[in-house]
Amino acid sequence: MDLLEFQGKQFFASYGIPVSDGDATTSVDEAVEIADRVGYPVVVKAQVHTGGRGKAGGVKLAENADEAREHASNILGLDIKGHIVEQIWVEHASDIAEEYYASFTLDRSAKQHLGMLSAEGGVEIETVADENPDAIAKIHIDPVVGLTEQQCRDWVEAANLNPNATEGAVDILMKLYTAYVEGNADLCEINPLILKPTGEVHALDAKVSLDANAIFKHPDYEAYDATQPRDEREKAAHEKGLQYVGLTGSVGVIANGAGLAMSTVDVVNQVGGAPANFLDIGGGANAEVMANALTVINNDPAVKSIFINIFGGITRGEEVANGIIEATKRVEIDSPIVIRLDGTNAEQGREILQPHLSEGLLMEDTMLSAARRAVELAK
Repeated sequence: MDLLEFQGKQFFASYGIPVSDGDATTSVDEAVEIADRVGYPVVVKAQVHTGGRGKAGGVKLAENADEAREHASNILGLDIKGHIVEQIWVEHASDIAEEYYASFTLDRSAKQHLGMLSAEGGVEIETVADENPDAIAKIHIDPVVGLTEQQCRDWVEAANLNPNATEGAVDILMKLYTAYVEGNADLCEINPLILKPTGEVHALDAKVSLDANAIFKHPDYEAYDATQPRDEREKAAHEKGLQYVGLTGSVGVIANGAGLAMSTVDVVNQVGGAPANFLDIGGGANAEVMANALTVINNDPAVKSIFINIFGGITRGEEVANGIIEATKRVEIDSPIVIRLDGTNAEQGREILQPHLSEGLLMEDTMLSAARRAVELAK
């Protein structure tokens, strides 16, 4: 789950990280009230799940109430890279002496957490990495041991931050690591992390990505999940508990397991087709799950054929076959279905499906032949 900036700042604040005084709103009048409360000058920021807000006119400085009203009016409803601004964040503007970059994420290859810190903040970290990679100080953190204060101090020194920022930076970085670990985050990034002329260190921005699988540990994350950008297909799938990503093709894809679903998307492309979606039904392929999956795909007008690709492991072939048959009775399908069934008890499953095969329900022996048939039907 990628958080909006204001959600990221609220997330940081809950771990004691200093952020700008501000609030989020969907109203112009309330935006002015917030600006009056936090004190001018203020910054009015569009809250959308995309970058480039400043260049698109989604970040504006206001010196007084009239300017705050004008900017709030112009930004609400603004289209930024296809994202319509429905919410804005109004915060007290900060004086900046220096800008830094700080983040924690997972280095999967090293099987450790990765911290990155740079005295060159305020720009994309990819730009810094390309133009001056030595400006980024990196540390690997053993998840069992965690980040020690001495390790953090050495890290700050290696990043060549202003000595006046050392204490504040160490304090924030230790808290940021706690937020990253305890909050079950995939990424916690501050860019820029600023040093004020007064010597205080402060998180001026927040980029946070949380592990959606950890929602059960954090009931309050439901609010974050509700703001995730989803099209109508993805909303419907999410409501049914399906792992679904909408694409732009005409072959609907249903598979069990994320790896197989990705492979299915790839093989559809390989044989000259275009997948309409990624849909992983997980380990279960019973009638209810299959009916939900078929309903979501069937409601996509772009879908011209459906490819069900199941490899039975714990899920047995006869269960899959019965689930598909029952699901087709529950859902009126507009597009032909091509089935590839392999793995545990696949033969029994194919025998069960055989009497039900027709022009609208076909079966192929291999993944490749099934993909070819589905693509032909879609054309």
